[in-house]
Amino acid sequence: MDLMGLLQGQLSEAVLSQLSNQIGGDKEQTASAANGVLQTLLGGLAKNASSGGADAIANTLDTHHNDGGILSNLTSLIGGQLGQSGASNGLGILQHILGDKQNAAAEMIGQNSGLSGGQVGNLMQILAPLVMSQLGQAKQQNGLDAGGIASLLTNVAGGQQQAGGGMMGMLTKFLDKDGDGSAMDEIGGMLMNNLFKK
Repeated sequence: MDLMGLLQGQLSEAVLSQLSNQIGGDKEQTASAANGVLQTLLGGLAKNASSGGADAIANTLDTHHNDGGILSNLTSLIGGQLGQSGASNGLGILQHILGDKQNAAAEMIGQNSGLSGGQVGNLMQILAPLVMSQLGQAKQQNGLDAGGIASLLTNVAGGQQQAGGGMMGMLTKFLDKDGDGSAMDEIGGMLMNNLFKK
């Protein structure tokens, strides 16, 4: 399953236009930044799943993102208020995936896309629930257990690292502070035990 492709498929011209209007950016810049955000969030989830957090992710999907409902109402998600609570709590999701690297990641994605760090930060808040909803839908439709989710996310992250270059290359260097070649080692520790807990 091409999870990244499914997510990118949600970003139609109309959705990108609405996103760019919401964050106050150019549509082409918004599209570039959105790809970087999606790669970053999927990579973070993959590292957590491979480090023993797959059960926590599965439980979160069952509790808050079990039907992919957000996917059928993206207009409402994008137009909603940033930082809201519940299933679309983008800020809370980001804090658990990226921790104190959230702002720095936003700045780096912004430098590459032409948006400001603040604009990318807002985009991250909007797209985080989209990622979780897409993953929840994949879990439900394919009957995935925690192991299946871990495998799916690991395959996605592996594909991104093999592709390399561009935005992913920059993010890999930024996140892989210990130089071991794994972009997500640095954030895995933040995600253990309490992923997405209220």
